[in-house]
Amino acid sequence: VQLQASGGGLVQAGGSLRLSCVASGSNFSIGSMAWYRQSPGTQRARVATIGSGAGPTYADAVKGRFTISRDSNKNTAYLEMTDLKPEDTAVYYCAATEIDGGRTYARWGQGTQVTVSS
Repeated sequence: VQLQASGGGLVQAGGSLRLSCVASGSNFSIGSMAWYRQSPGTQRARVATIGSGAGPTYADAVKGRFTISRDSNKNTAYLEMTDLKPEDTAVYYCAATEIDGGRTYARWGQGTQVTVSS
């Protein structure tokens, strides 16, 4: 499974962005999908997760501002980000759990830069 993230960019504080993550490959099955972010000098941290049948969960820092969703028919996950703050600046990575033969594998996309100016 390959993951392709897109939608990052430069936005002013208070603005919005929508990230997309498309999963592609042959004969694959995806469980949960998630978004992580990493800013310079920090560890990669989970932002939001959505399961194949479970509701979304969010990091406390983004609750009420970010919304994760997925379109299983398109193998795509989205991250709608509103009321962006300078501290949201980071490289955002999408991740997915691939299910194959009863085993699970973590897959990562290449990351998309989000920069929020004050």
